[in-house]
Amino acid sequence: MTSSNAEQPPYLVPGGPRTASRYDYLLGGKDHLRDDRASGEALAAAFPDIGIAVRELRRFMHRAVRYLVAEAGIRQLVDIGVGIPKPPNVHDIAHRYAPDTRVVYADHDPVVMAHARALLTPAAGCAPLDYLEADLRHPDAILASPAVRSLDHDQPVGLLILAVLHFITDDEHPGNLVRALLGGLPPGSHVAISHTTFDPLPAEIRANLDRLAPGQHGTFQARTRDQVAALVDGLDVVAPGLVPISHWRPDLNTDGDELAEPAKAAGYAVIARTPSAASGPQRGAGAVAARPAISPQQQVRQ
Repeated sequence: MTSSNAEQPPYLVPGGPRTASRYDYLLGGKDHLRDDRASGEALAAAFPDIGIAVRELRRFMHRAVRYLVAEAGIRQLVDIGVGIPKPPNVHDIAHRYAPDTRVVYADHDPVVMAHARALLTPAAGCAPLDYLEADLRHPDAILASPAVRSLDHDQPVGLLILAVLHFITDDEHPGNLVRALLGGLPPGSHVAISHTTFDPLPAEIRANLDRLAPGQHGTFQARTRDQVAALVDGLDVVAPGLVPISHWRPDLNTDGDELAEPAKAAGYAVIARTPSAASGPQRGAGAVAARPAISPQQQVRQ
C-alpha cells in the first residue's frame, strides 16, 4: 500500500493528495500515489466506514443516471467532477438505456481530464463524448464552452454534481453555483446532487474528522440536511426528495448489494428539476409524472 511514486502510472504526478486519486484509492482502484494513500488512510482511521460511504456515492451515480435517462427521458448529461474513470462510468450506464445520449465530462484537474480522454470512450453505435477542463467555481466558463454550447438547447440537460459540492466552502456560495449552471441550461433540466454529511455520525467520529488538518487533506465541508436542501431551493424536487443517499430509489440498484445504513453512508442525495417550457412537456415528462415532484417542505425526512 505504500509503494513509491516511481512505480505509479506516468499520467499521475506527485504534489500532495489529489481529490480524485484519493477517491480512487478508497474505492479500491489503482490510480493513486503515496500522498493519496496516506490521506485516504488518515480519513479511514478517523471514519472506519469511509469505504462504505464512497461506494454509496458511486452507487447513487449509477441510480441517478439510470433515472435521468430511462425514466426522465433525458438525452444530454453534463458530469462535473468526473474523477478517475471506473467502469461503469456515466456514459456506460446512459448508453445502456439510450445509445443516443450525449455526455460531457468535466473536471478541473488536468491529470483527471487526460485520463478521461484516454479511457472514457463510447462503444460503437453510441453518441460521442465531449471533454471539458473546467472548474465548478466558474459556471460561466462551463456554459460558454463549445462542449456545452453544442448541446441541443431545445431539450433538457441532466447536470450531475456528485460528490463535489462538499469541496466547495460556504464562502464560495455553492447554491449560487448550482443555480448559475441551471440558469444557463434549457427548461426542464435536472440536477443530481450527492453530498457528504456528518448528521448521522456518532460524536466520537465527528470529533475525529474535525481534528484532521485541512492543509494535509484539502478543503472539505460536510453539510447538514438543511444546508443541502438550500442547494436546491426553488427547484422542483423529484420523489423521494432529499434523503440519506442509500435511500434514494434503491429499486434502481442493479448490483444486488444490501443498502448501507445512513450512519455508514454518511451522505444525502437529491434530484431536482427546473420548470419545463410553457410550450409543452419535454421528452420523458410522462415518466417523470409517475413520480411527482415535491416541494422542499414535503420532502421525506429519514
